Amino acid sequence: MTAVFVGGSRRITRLPVEAKTRINNVADRGFAILIGDANGADKAVQKHLAEAKYDKVTVYCSGETSRNNIGQWEIRNIRAGEREKTFQFYAAKDREMAQQAKFGLMIWDGKSPGTALNILRLVQASKKAVLVSVAEKSEVEFKSKEDWDAFLSRCSSKLRRDMERRAIQNELFMLRPEQDEFYFGETDEPIDGAIGWSELK
Repeated sequence: MTAVFVGGSRRITRLPVEAKTRINNVADRGFAILIGDANGADKAVQKHLAEAKYDKVTVYCSGETSRNNIGQWEIRNIRAGEREKTFQFYAAKDREMAQQAKFGLMIWDGKSPGTALNILRLVQASKKAVLVSVAEKSEVEFKSKEDWDAFLSRCSSKLRRDMERRAIQNELFMLRPEQDEFYFGETDEPIDGAIGWSELK
């Protein structure tokens, strides 16, 4: 079953119309939705899906305990291997969802480095992604590394530093496009698939 990784910034507690439309179209297709357990956008998406009584949802959490599971869906516990409550502890579930999903939808406050890094992880794994920016009231589609590089060039130096501080080694190459070599993709599957995000609007 096609799976979509949906996530976003902790500061976002209400979903914009654009994000709801995308999520509803994913549900109309009968796709599986992978969502984290954090407060903020994760919780808001969970609430929206629970109200819609959508059952093709899996909640991912790092460690043994889920912080939010509003719809009482299946839980996937990810062994983090990091000290609890650190950024890397919680990022373990995000990396797993990026690998398991076919597409990604991120709902961004314009500042969160973690949400931007999830876009990086999806593109790096040759997955299409959409970033719904609440701050700019815009949507950005990512279909290639060039799309990521264009986005990165518009990021502030502070955001880029924040992402670098949170990235692991193979992610750093995507944050430093001026380097001669970069790590890209863990699959031979082309990023252009039969179903595009433009069809899910």
